[in-house]
This record gives sequence, structure tokens and C-alpha cells, in this order.
Amino acid sequence: MRPLAERDFHVVLTARDRSAAESLAERLRQDGYAATALRLDLTDRAGMAEVADHLTRAFGHLDVLINNAGALPDFRTLSALEADMDAARTALDVSVIGPWALTQALLPLLTAAPAARIVNVSSLAAQQIATGLDLGAPLRSPAYSMAKYMLNALTTVLARALAETPILVNAVDPGNTATHPERGDDATDRPAAESARDIARAATLGPDGPTGQLFTNGYPSA
Repeated sequence: MRPLAERDFHVVLTARDRSAAESLAERLRQDGYAATALRLDLTDRAGMAEVADHLTRAFGHLDVLINNAGALPDFRTLSALEADMDAARTALDVSVIGPWALTQALLPLLTAAPAARIVNVSSLAAQQIATGLDLGAPLRSPAYSMAKYMLNALTTVLARALAETPILVNAVDPGNTATHPERGDDATDRPAAESARDIARAATLGPDGPTGQLFTNGYPSA
């Protein structure tokens, strides 16, 4: 993640296909930044343990964990009554269970850092549930929306569990960002670099920063 690399973090990029992460890491290295690529599948607990082992041997601690994975398996579904349960399970595995399990796996590394930060990347879709819907209004992508809503709840739960530590846990809604493989990009979408800066802001909060909050437009929601 370039904004963190620019602040002298050694960025570790992960993907289910390591080559995808490696191409991004190589771009950062070519620009003079420290970056490493690792394979990570959020449905693979053994793979999480391997990542934790690598980070322990390479660094001994983890300053920032950004849970940015997401699955949008039901983009065209407009009702919870029509939701495919396999799609729901996929969305929950990637957006809720995966980040939860990864946080557990990396907790020793996070607690070994002076003041680690955990950032869960949420979505505007979660607000369909958080703010309620008018009767008869469609619930777009119900599985994805529910998963991101539950990720926001997980953020609060983890923040509470870590309240006696220096670790801060927050979620960030980056807004509609120009990285939509499912539906393409809209003219009004934010550039990815702009959304990344919001995530980096939450990842570098000072010791008196908020925890258990959802950030929108770079700041905690009211």
C-alpha cells in the first residue's frame, strides 16, 4: 500500500494468487520502497499460520494489519429472500470469518509491536442494513451487504477485546472506488489512491485516536 510505504513501512502484500501480490510489490520496490508479497487465502487456516510464521521470522512484530479482502458473489441479487446461501457463506468466510481468524493468528505479532493498528475495510453496502431500508426498497447484494455490516460489528467487538492494549481497531468505508471488477467503474468513483489515503490515516492514528469506529471520508462517522 503506497501511502504506508511512503511513511517507511515495509509493506507486505497478500493475495490468493501470490503472483498478483508480487506484481504490486515489485512496483513499490522499483520506486524505492520496501515491499514483500505472500500468498494468503482467508479460507485457509494453515496458510494463515504460514504467513504468521514468515512475519515472525522476518520482522518479529506487525505494526498494521489491513483486512481488505472482499467477495461480491451476489451483485445482481436484490432481495434477501432470493439470496443464494452458497454466496452468503462465501461472503461471510471472506469478509467476517477470515479477518477474525487472521487477527487471532497474527495477534502475537500485533501485541509485540509498540502500538499496532487494525483496519477493516468496510463498504457503503453495509449502510443499507445499518440505517434500515424503506419498506419495499431492494436490498442490493444481500450477502455482501450483510457480511460488511457484520465486519463493522466485528470491528467493535475486537476493539472492546483489545481495550486494555495500545492496539486500535477501526473500520474504513472507502466509498465507491474505481476498482470494481464486477460492474465496472463509474465516472463518479473515487481514485483508488484517494481511498488508500483514508485507510492509511486509520492505520497511523496516534495513541489518543479512536477505536471501534467506522471511518467515512477519512474521519469517524458521527
